[in-house]
Amino acid sequence: MIKRRKSQQISIGNIKIGGDAPISVQSMCNTDTRDVQATLKQINELADKGCEIVRLAVLDEDAAIAIKEIVKKTPVPLVADIHFDYKLALESLNGGIHALRLNPGNIGRRENVEKVVKIAKINQTPIRIGVNGGSLEKDLQNEGIPLSEKMVKSAMGHIQILEELDFDLIKVSLKSSDVMTTIEAYRTIAEKIPYPLHLGVTEAGTMRQGLIKSSIGLGTLLAEGIGDTIRVSLTENPVEEVSAGFDILKALNLRQRGVNFVSCPTCGRTRIDLIALAKQVEERFKDIEAPITIATMGCAVNGPGEAKHADFGIAGGIGEGLVFQKGEIVAKVPEKDLINKLEEIIRKSYK
Repeated sequence: MIKRRKSQQISIGNIKIGGDAPISVQSMCNTDTRDVQATLKQINELADKGCEIVRLAVLDEDAAIAIKEIVKKTPVPLVADIHFDYKLALESLNGGIHALRLNPGNIGRRENVEKVVKIAKINQTPIRIGVNGGSLEKDLQNEGIPLSEKMVKSAMGHIQILEELDFDLIKVSLKSSDVMTTIEAYRTIAEKIPYPLHLGVTEAGTMRQGLIKSSIGLGTLLAEGIGDTIRVSLTENPVEEVSAGFDILKALNLRQRGVNFVSCPTCGRTRIDLIALAKQVEERFKDIEAPITIATMGCAVNGPGEAKHADFGIAGGIGEGLVFQKGEIVAKVPEKDLINKLEEIIRKSYK
């Protein structure tokens, strides 16, 4: 059982972050925010996949103005990603945005920060301080300390600005493209602040490498109880980030949403096309939201026993296979009928 770090709870729209709230899964639209219809379409696709919070890039005034229309129709809370121009933050706040991602030290004079914080406080809009290892302040870049320490120092500086303005609806992220740097930064700041932490390995890469880096980085921290919300950054369709996020949480027993698929590795005993069969099973049952485990095993002799923890499963033999439930064999059918019989049994249980 993972003992989670206790953090101060905030709310982004109807989603609670920190405290005893479930660890939420986020993603970010890659659409042009000024294109309201395209952005809403992607937001809905992400929401359908289970995404709980979606971030939008606010590059200019037109994008900030579009926020108001998008907020009216979004099914999930939205975060406006702001860099440098405080006026974009003000416009987003006026449009009803649910949270901001900005660094107070990067939006100009103190009076500009005060203007943003004043409205954020009135609206009860949280601010995520998002530190990226590749874009630190110039004075920090030249300091002779490890990058993780520079990131923490940057975050603490931004946090201090908000605290001086009596604002504590804060969430913090410290992302690097280097996994160990990311881990060390989060470990350090977790001891220093009470605020919830948004986890991510930035610029992680395409599906294979990005998923590996994110699984190691986020998985390590989550296993230590650190982290309140996550984004798996992938150079891929954003909906894949959502699936990956839930899979990481599921592997650590932190969230149980949808099917947990297990399958054995191929070996010399396998007499069926196990790789293709396992992929077909995942595809056939991907719509099930119940937290069940489905196993695809390659050996009819050992399969049901090795996967007795599974709620349902199939095990292949020579030209035929077994369907089992909770370790007990419930049907023996020709190989071609395995998946259909499995579906019949599962759908009967989860109508």
